[in-house]
Amino acid sequence: MDEEDVLIVRDSNGAILKDGDSVTVIKDLKVRGSSSVIKRGTMVRGIRLTDDAAEIEGKVEKSMMVLRTEFLKKA
Repeated sequence: MDEEDVLIVRDSNGAILKDGDSVTVIKDLKVRGSSSVIKRGTMVRGIRLTDDAAEIEGKVEKSMMVLRTEFLKKA
């Protein structure tokens, strides 16, 4: 892997995120396809990075969701 191939994922404050980090939601988010809402301050533990630098996967309320990094901050 070259240095250009490494995907750098950053949160809303510019902190670098890695697999297994914990993040906090900074804004109430509506869940697409559902009437539920992810509340501001919700902790997402053990995140997984995706192929997209703007998205991560995390377990929220017992279900896996893809979250945009612009709405997260590293805990």
